Order: sequence, then C-alpha cells, then structure tokens
Amino acid sequence: MTTTFWIVMLVLAVLLATIAATWPGSPTLSRQRRPWIHRVIGLPFTIVLVLVLAACGRATSEKTVRKLAGSPEALKARQEAELAGRDIIAAWDAETPLTLGLVTLEDVCVGGSAQEWLFPTGADKYKIKCTMSVSAYFGADPRRMADTIDGVLSAGDRTGPPIPFNHEFHYARTVVDYYRGKTGNSEGPRTWEPMQLSHGMTLTLSWDQVRSGHTGQLIEEPRPCSPHEPPVRRCLNEPASTSLADLRREYGMVFKITMPVKDYFTVWK
Repeated sequence: MTTTFWIVMLVLAVLLATIAATWPGSPTLSRQRRPWIHRVIGLPFTIVLVLVLAACGRATSEKTVRKLAGSPEALKARQEAELAGRDIIAAWDAETPLTLGLVTLEDVCVGGSAQEWLFPTGADKYKIKCTMSVSAYFGADPRRMADTIDGVLSAGDRTGPPIPFNHEFHYARTVVDYYRGKTGNSEGPRTWEPMQLSHGMTLTLSWDQVRSGHTGQLIEEPRPCSPHEPPVRRCLNEPASTSLADLRREYGMVFKITMPVKDYFTVWK
C-alpha cells in the first residue's frame, strides 16, 4: 500500500510538472521557465524515484533470509508451531483406536520477491515468510473400520478441538453406518467408497479404501525429503526408515491426518 501511494504521488508530480512546462503563454516566458522547471522538479523527482524503487523493489537476499530465519523470534515461533502439531498427533495416538506409525514435517522459509508489477502474488510485500506443514500416518485393522471410525468420534466427544470429529457430525455417523453395512454410500449407489472426513480448515482425516478391491484408492507415500538446510529448510520423516507399505504389512491399512499449512513467521517490508 505504501509503495503504491508513493508511485501515484510521483506520477501526479510528473503530470503537474508537464502541465506547468507546457501551459500556454508568452513563448519567450515559456522558454525562460522551462530550464528552471527542469532544475527544480527534474532532479529531486529523479532522486526520489530512484530511492523509492530501490527501497521497495529488491528481492530479499539469501543472507538476509538466513539471518531472519535464524532469529530468536523465528526460532520461538517455529518451536511453538511444531509443538502445536505434535500435541495434536499425540492426542490422536492416545485417544483413538489408531496406532501412530509415521510423522512428516516440512518447514520452509522463503524471501520476498522484487516489486511485482504484473500478476502480483503478494510475495513483494514481505522480507521473509516461514511456513510449516505437519501430517501423521496411523495403522489400523481394515476388518474393524466401523469400530475404528466410531472410536475416533468418541474420542472427539471427549477431547474437543484436537480431534474435531464427534457424534454430532452427521456425515461421520453415516460413514460408520456404511462400514457397518446399514446403509450405502450417502453420495449414491455407484459412487466411490468414503475415504475422508474434513473439518473446514482445521484438519482432514483420510484412509485407504478397503471395500473397493483393486480399484480402491490408497493413501500415497509421503514425498521424499527435500534438502535439509536449517534454519531455512527442514524436512523430517519420523522414523525415516518407515514407509506406508510397512504400515500396511503390519496393520492392514493406513489412516492419515493432515493439518493445514501454517504461516508461523512473517517479516513485512
């Protein structure tokens, strides 16, 4: 907003200077007036324009990104964001019938871009932005799908926000009935087997489709970790040697909880 204001003011100054320089009058007077206008307006205008564009138009340097990402403020925000995600995972592991098998975390800090004149994304408004995504994968017995999901709802009745699905969630009760064989898929007789519960922007619970045979969709393996370069980039798969194929061999199927990407630290320009 500040950058746009100064650009508008500079454009207005140019227009006013142009009008003053070309306003009808005595040709001799106009010729005498133009050098004065150029000296009084032209040089200061050029200086201000250069300073404004230099101040707001540069992308954040890699050195600055690393410095800001490693600052005490960033470290505190990073620890709080990670702890909040791990607390949610711990509640699911302790309160639901699911067995925790794998936790993934990706933490990335990026620098702001140079001034965006066309197709702005907002990346030119900040010096640095740090985001974190956390997911957890659990093992479960596919023969007990109804009891497992019903157990998740009961856990939500007890805990509240960490497990945002409970027996007041009508669609969740319908999914339990589906796996108990009491009803067909609520979306219609020829639609896919249910495979997720979603609570707005809070959390999503998804699972392997176990009744669709070879056509059922499975939770995808987490992508390999990108280069680990703290404090700018961290990537964790815990335990690193565990895959979803391993969880399926041990438990039979996989559930996944996905938390929304969290913007945990931003420094504005």
